[in-house]
Amino acid sequence: MMISPLHQSALTTPDAIAIEDGQDTYSYSTLSTMVSNLAMSLQTQGLQRGDIVGCLSHNNLEMICLYWACIDSGWVFLPLSPRLSNQQINQLIDTYQVAWLWTDNPSRYSDIDGVQGLDLSLCIQANASPAAVKISPHIASNIILTSGSSGAPKAAVHCLLNHIASAQGAASYIPVSPNDSWLLSLPLFHIGGLAILHRCTLAGARIVLRHLATSLAAQLQQSNISHVSLVPTQALQILAQQPQSLTQVKALLLGGGMIEPQLIDSLNALNIKAYTSYGMTEMSSQITTAKANLAGHHGRPLPARQLKLVDGVIWVKGECLFLGYLTPQGVSLPVDEQGWFCTQDKGQLNDKGQLMILGRADNMFICGGENVHPEQLEAVLITHPNVAQAIVFAMPDPVFGHLPAAIIDYVAANDAVPLNSASIDLINAQLSQLIAQKLARFMRPRRYFSWPKQVVSSGIKAPRKLIIAAVQQPQAE
Repeated sequence: MMISPLHQSALTTPDAIAIEDGQDTYSYSTLSTMVSNLAMSLQTQGLQRGDIVGCLSHNNLEMICLYWACIDSGWVFLPLSPRLSNQQINQLIDTYQVAWLWTDNPSRYSDIDGVQGLDLSLCIQANASPAAVKISPHIASNIILTSGSSGAPKAAVHCLLNHIASAQGAASYIPVSPNDSWLLSLPLFHIGGLAILHRCTLAGARIVLRHLATSLAAQLQQSNISHVSLVPTQALQILAQQPQSLTQVKALLLGGGMIEPQLIDSLNALNIKAYTSYGMTEMSSQITTAKANLAGHHGRPLPARQLKLVDGVIWVKGECLFLGYLTPQGVSLPVDEQGWFCTQDKGQLNDKGQLMILGRADNMFICGGENVHPEQLEAVLITHPNVAQAIVFAMPDPVFGHLPAAIIDYVAANDAVPLNSASIDLINAQLSQLIAQKLARFMRPRRYFSWPKQVVSSGIKAPRKLIIAAVQQPQAE
């Protein structure tokens, strides 16, 4: 038994700032009191130990308080993307037997069925300070929905110990101190966002909430940010617009996709302290980490993680490994007899034992006898200034077996000059040339599709299979 990291930091560094939200700041002592009061108030509303508490919200103070209140009270925190439709929310509530829901948009309650709404507005206060409760770090604490490359979400269940082991191991490579501040640039319904919460809380560091009305680059310049986590597309956009906003950052952690050497070159030229990582929801975020390098490796496993390759596929285990997937039959952990979990990612180790990522095993296809990993092409495609997102997939071909095709989320370089069919044709020609310059010529996409706007992405990763199916649908009709 233990007290939560939040209350522990409130004891050791009570006056340190825990949350910065615009002009308002909250110390660890204040946040600890608010969370304790919230937990007691929600208990009087009828929440029972083991209940699943849905949270449909953008990152905010209330959401963070609700998470730590769930930790204190033995409730299971289920953060949900506000981009999900009401129909999707209702389906998730029914599938996972969600008992309670809080949302930062109360108008949505009227269209969501079978769940009791929570009102946190009168609960989050900082008056009398109750004693911190003892908790078990081994019981289920949260659920993160992860669809991987498919459209059907899996409910990954973690315990607090998973997150503590993850944060401690991450800090062994990228230190975090009470004087540091980490921008919460990733949503809390994504494992990367929840990982930032734990890293900062364990260290007594400051979590800076995103100002949605301000660009990411502008906030990096305006706020005193020491650490930030970005996906490659975010980093490329900042470097194209305001590269100086990253020069004062002590640590830029890149993850969530393959990284093109051009991005590493740009960061090195500005002396930005960048790190790359390989991680996944099931391992509570980071597995390996390295300084950003042109060799393309992601380092070795951090403490509390183990990694091995079986026929080129990555298997992992350790204290960070989740409790399992929530199913109608209960929590199921798909591991082998020795406790190893198959990631379905293809990789290899270099001569120094550092991990190189090739891509998803189920995404790879063969073109004229050559293996094609779509992620390698996508990493090159997104370096083009008119490409926000890219997905490469295999199209059947009677001669080569399969040929690469690309789905592109086109963006105008200048808002005043919208894209038209002629400019898109020009961009496609440039993309084919870019692939031919960076990779083997046979890997260039033979056909380009526009991004299907009807498919809504609920996370920072696009639902790959749904998007591919959407562009293939007209061909089948």
